[in-house]
Amino acid sequence: MIGVSDSAAAGAPESASYAPRRGVISGSPIAEWSFPAEPGSVRTARAVVRETLREWGLESAADLAVLLVSELVTNSLRYASGPIGVRMVLKSGGDLLVEVSDPVPDPPQERAAAPEDEGGRGLQLVACTSRRWGTRHGRTGKTVWFELSVAG
Repeated sequence: MIGVSDSAAAGAPESASYAPRRGVISGSPIAEWSFPAEPGSVRTARAVVRETLREWGLESAADLAVLLVSELVTNSLRYASGPIGVRMVLKSGGDLLVEVSDPVPDPPQERAAAPEDEGGRGLQLVACTSRRWGTRHGRTGKTVWFELSVAG
């Protein structure tokens, strides 16, 4: 069993490591990673999220979860220079909680992208496709989270 540190749950992780910390908290499987703020981290985050969901028997949720994680990690990369954390918890009620944390305290801003804009749709995608989502401040930054229903 692993504990949840304040920095991992509500702020930027303290170390950069692709190896997941896994365990169970209150009967729920958990996995978390820390990535450096560099472009290759988006690809790595997608891969580890997909692999973990496969191991948890949640292949049906993988495409959407990977898309949303990719959007949120990309947003973090755009504004953060420190580590980016990704944390997933399979909650007992059949929801998958996914959190992306970075050291920037400012919450992300939803914006209306014009049809010709190449960016600006990430938070709209999160808002439209997740069961619910939000942000919270931590000691060392912020966390953007979303939930997906994964119960059969």
